[in-house]
Amino acid sequence: MHLTFTKSGVTTGFLFLLPLWLLSVPARGQGASLEAGLRFQKTLNLYYENGLTVQYRNPGLLSNRLQVGLTYVSSRLGSAIGSNAIKQDNVFLSGAYLFRMQRTVHPFVRANAGWFRADYESEIFKNLTNSSPTVSTELGVLVPTKYRFNAAASVGYNLITGDGSDSPGTLFPLFYQLSLTYSIFKPTAE
Repeated sequence: MHLTFTKSGVTTGFLFLLPLWLLSVPARGQGASLEAGLRFQKTLNLYYENGLTVQYRNPGLLSNRLQVGLTYVSSRLGSAIGSNAIKQDNVFLSGAYLFRMQRTVHPFVRANAGWFRADYESEIFKNLTNSSPTVSTELGVLVPTKYRFNAAASVGYNLITGDGSDSPGTLFPLFYQLSLTYSIFKPTAE
């Protein structure tokens, strides 16, 4: 599998420079939060797609309410294991705004932008579109724990979907997800 984001390399350069910039934003008071873990996602009436997610927050970014992340989910790690389900991959950057930071449960809104690719695995499907940019929104809740484990659940909507003619037919609009992450480094006080 080879994912090409853009021919000019602009997206690749952005993906490289974004983490460097985020780490350089000065932390005031509490410190930054870096979480990594597993994302379990289900597209309504279609596939389970599982993968990895990394989320970052910094007090210098909207008073620690802005969370940015990078996520990879794939049916290769879900419905396509041991079945003939189409193998599809999603890679996306996300930005979330967290509400009620002083409470136990933090509601959030999230915007995602990335790339989708379906691997049809057969020459007879070579004329079908198999990749597409993705843009989606999510509404959910984040529940941090004192043990450095966090859970986030949300419902999302893909703004770019497919019918098989000009975009992949397996890019459905509705999905829901559960992310379980571990705080690699965490604010000293929340």
